[in-house]
Amino acid sequence: MDKAPHRPYAHNPMERLVDFRQVFAKAVVARAGCPEDQRLLHAFTRVERHHFLGPGPWTVCQDGTKTIDDDPAVVYQDMGIGLAPGIPTGLPSLHASLLHRARPEPGDRVMQVGAGTGYFTAILAELVGPSGRVRAFEIDESLAATARTLLAAWPWVSVEARSGVLRPDDPVDLLYVNAGVQQLPRSWIDALSPGGRLVFPLVSSAGPGAVFLLRREVGTLCSARFLCRAGFVPCIGAQDEPASARLTEALRTDDCHAVRSLRLAPAPPDASCWFAGDGWWLSTDPVEDVDSPYRRINR
Repeated sequence: MDKAPHRPYAHNPMERLVDFRQVFAKAVVARAGCPEDQRLLHAFTRVERHHFLGPGPWTVCQDGTKTIDDDPAVVYQDMGIGLAPGIPTGLPSLHASLLHRARPEPGDRVMQVGAGTGYFTAILAELVGPSGRVRAFEIDESLAATARTLLAAWPWVSVEARSGVLRPDDPVDLLYVNAGVQQLPRSWIDALSPGGRLVFPLVSSAGPGAVFLLRREVGTLCSARFLCRAGFVPCIGAQDEPASARLTEALRTDDCHAVRSLRLAPAPPDASCWFAGDGWWLSTDPVEDVDSPYRRINR
């Protein structure tokens, strides 16, 4: 009598997805350039991505094709998936790279702008743990409602269906912006605790932009560092057509790599200015020597 074919997951199909997530997480942190980041590896292994993407087949953002079926194992690859028309999930390795540089720690207070259905919110929640807090904003009410339901397993997360262009009631240690801005809201700078970090993409209407990491030093002094080029959907409330035109010109150069600080009014832009917004500008000059324990960003 012939033996039945070997089916290692026949009794528990969910074990198959655990294996896929483990391989997926390793690939993501490797492509992000941080394979040694065990906390990030654990977060991407633990969070079940397919739950945040809705029923398949799914649309692959890179080329607009549909997955061949609705097997959830398909989404455990380093690719963007469409959540709604014009709204992608974001590339997992891109966010892994940004989060590795932003370094959310256990107990941190995090504000996220542009949560979508909450996948990267869940990653943030894993990184800050139950002693931390994640306050997420998603302006699309349908996406926010979905995120609120899916994130119930992380009770230290809250989701608000409105714009994140505001100043939170309490200081934040990390402000993680997942939507492209042209005018950086002053409220975000003011919200940062001493040593607090802000990750945000400057994106013009002409195409992909530049992602920066700021760290608040003393008072309103902020160190700054260019992280990468990337495209993001627009951040409602932080768009400005004249600023977009100037930003398009600035992004045509590679001078964004030289940015070292963020300056605020009343200091006027000088020859070190790479790009100036309303009341703020990014400078290629580093923050002057100050008595601050947070100067690690430029080291």
